[in-house]
Amino acid sequence: MNQDYIIPNAWSIIEEGFEKDRVKSSESLFSIGNGAMGQRANFEEFYSGDTFQGSYIAGVYYPDKTKVGWWKNGYPEYFAKVLNAPVWIGINIEINGEQFDLNTCKEVKNFRRELNMQEGLLDRSFVATLPSGLEIEVFVRRFLAADLDELGAIKYDIKPINGDAKIVFNPYVDAHVKNEDANWEEIFWESIGSEIKGEQGFVQARTFKTHYNVVTFMENAIFINGEKQAITPTATKTELKVEFTYEVEVKANETATIQKFGGYVVSTNHKEDQLVAAAENVLAQANALGYEQLLTNQKEAWAKTWEMADITIDGDVKAQQGIRFNIFQLNQTYSGKDARLNIGPKGFTGEKYGGSTYWDTEAYCLPFYMATKNQDVARNLLTYRYNQLDKAIENAEKLGFTNGAALYPMVTMNGEECHNEWEITFEEIHRNADIAFAIFNYTRFTGDQSYIPEAGLEVLLGIARFWKQRVNWSNDKKQYVMLGVTGPNEYENNVNNNFHTSYCAQWCMNYLVEQVENVKTNYPEDFARIAAKTNITDAELAEMKEVAANIYFPYSEELGIYLQQDGFLDKDLTPVSELAKEERPINQKWSWDRILRSAYIKQADTLQAFYYFEDQFSKEQLEKHFDFYEPLTVHESSLSPCVHSIQAATLGRMEQAYTFYLRTSRLDLDDYNKEVHEGLHITSMAGTWMSIVEGFGGMRVKNDALYFEPRLPEQWEGFSFKINFRNQILKVNVNKGETTFELEGTQPLEVYVFDQKVVVQPSI
Repeated sequence: MNQDYIIPNAWSIIEEGFEKDRVKSSESLFSIGNGAMGQRANFEEFYSGDTFQGSYIAGVYYPDKTKVGWWKNGYPEYFAKVLNAPVWIGINIEINGEQFDLNTCKEVKNFRRELNMQEGLLDRSFVATLPSGLEIEVFVRRFLAADLDELGAIKYDIKPINGDAKIVFNPYVDAHVKNEDANWEEIFWESIGSEIKGEQGFVQARTFKTHYNVVTFMENAIFINGEKQAITPTATKTELKVEFTYEVEVKANETATIQKFGGYVVSTNHKEDQLVAAAENVLAQANALGYEQLLTNQKEAWAKTWEMADITIDGDVKAQQGIRFNIFQLNQTYSGKDARLNIGPKGFTGEKYGGSTYWDTEAYCLPFYMATKNQDVARNLLTYRYNQLDKAIENAEKLGFTNGAALYPMVTMNGEECHNEWEITFEEIHRNADIAFAIFNYTRFTGDQSYIPEAGLEVLLGIARFWKQRVNWSNDKKQYVMLGVTGPNEYENNVNNNFHTSYCAQWCMNYLVEQVENVKTNYPEDFARIAAKTNITDAELAEMKEVAANIYFPYSEELGIYLQQDGFLDKDLTPVSELAKEERPINQKWSWDRILRSAYIKQADTLQAFYYFEDQFSKEQLEKHFDFYEPLTVHESSLSPCVHSIQAATLGRMEQAYTFYLRTSRLDLDDYNKEVHEGLHITSMAGTWMSIVEGFGGMRVKNDALYFEPRLPEQWEGFSFKINFRNQILKVNVNKGETTFELEGTQPLEVYVFDQKVVVQPSI
């Protein structure tokens, strides 16, 4: 834990007291989104202090030229930037001739910021003393409409306390923005033009290269003591900015309010020549509903989301706050409405980790959306990868692979690889297997047998063809070896025979062969279509089986464990517990050379394979591997604590499982890795959900049924969660001494608790 200022609360993230050195961290923690757009919790008014301005639109990106010291053949030509979008929230304020700026106020009292997760609202309030001595009381509420996802709303109240005030509101929209992480200090937006129509303002800008057209829009209204004022603003515009000026005079203890509607319409959803008209339509809908009805709709939309997604924890408010924060951010980032979109690792909270899709989606996010939404949402995530199969084949061809071998990118927006570190781009190839595992996981959970013959088999074939070509025969070992790879542990690069990668490769080829037989037998028309398209043959399948059966895995007979890779035991195996605190985190304190030569593990690697393929190993094997690898793990990846929490719970080590749970659920809230100011770890938040459902709940799908091995941390009195299993909603309640179930469905459901069958009847 590196920060501890967020006040524990079951339904809200709350900060009290204005501290300038934590503004950027809070901008991340209080971020809001609605699946189509999102933004950091920047102040609406001008702020001259240290800040990271950030607004983002789903799917809008820029192919920034890769920046490397020495260009090598095959490097990706660009690194996809999640673009900082034009600003719509801006409201500069002048009071009695002074610019209002929290950074220059004499005093800021009673500062309170609250992210109401239950209702999807961001509130901020305080009392500030201006340099002139005037004291003002301020309340600001902002939300991004969950059901009208091109719209956001702001209500900004100012009450002078110890004197009268002339207040000038300057609401604006501004497309003159740039990314903090721009490689070449480029501006990514070019002006198309701006328009003013009454009290509505529109700025149209286009991204260079990718040519996304975006209209950023606003409309404002002024109130005094709740009564709308008939004020005609003055307006100014440039090519990239529209600004209105409203002047009001209020007496002490009267309240001046500006209400602002704003947002984005994008050419991916509307015709380019109709964007302004589309923005006008959004504003017309907003005005027809009115602010109060929009607020009511927001609360109702979030209530519906929480009805299915909520996890309750009794007796531990920090744990409860942590899981709800994670679930809230996941639902803000991806709604499942648009199959063209995916889940970026920073969501709408920052710019690090450019691109919208990593292996995180398949390994961590798919189970969450599959169980808390419905199988259509999960299938959309798989379809996203199927639609990019041709690009994956192109990616493999660039590296010399043939015959339809597919290498899915480490980072992508459109299927092309856009990651600029060679040891990740070329070597962290386990991401291929993660996509295949997601297909297996989806089929196992949903029972949907149609996806594989319709689309999945082609993906599995491309991936298996890659693995078959990626290994080579070792005359020395008389087995197939996998050279020059990076496993999930990115603190080891260019290693030979990484166990996780090799085991996944073996599994993928065997699974492909199994599914070919399934489709050939049960879906002959689909198989004929696929065979004609891909030229798959029995001889090729036989070769795959032979390669899979003879893959080499490094193993220590003395220790009785699989080794993370060749030569792992040559390293200094000093456990993490003996590292001095000032050495941590090592990714910020050590040279990369020192890290690569150490035995320290960034995240689950060998243990990631044990997580995926748990049923292929005994509990004794898991225990032996956990006891060897976890003490060497620094958990400096956000994806690490959740897997270890699940496995600790499986082994009955509840105190350790609970500690890991707190770390994954409060990773950002408590800033464990000293980087929350850069944005949140969105995709790992799905791992937090897994740590409860799969860890403490012990949920597995086996033999076409749900199995549970519930375990209750001693800090908790009980917990509950819901699962959408094959279109029936099952609520699981775990309390001391008993586990009960409630079923929303039409048919009885057989589940197993510690292998004992329980028949759950639908609730009446």
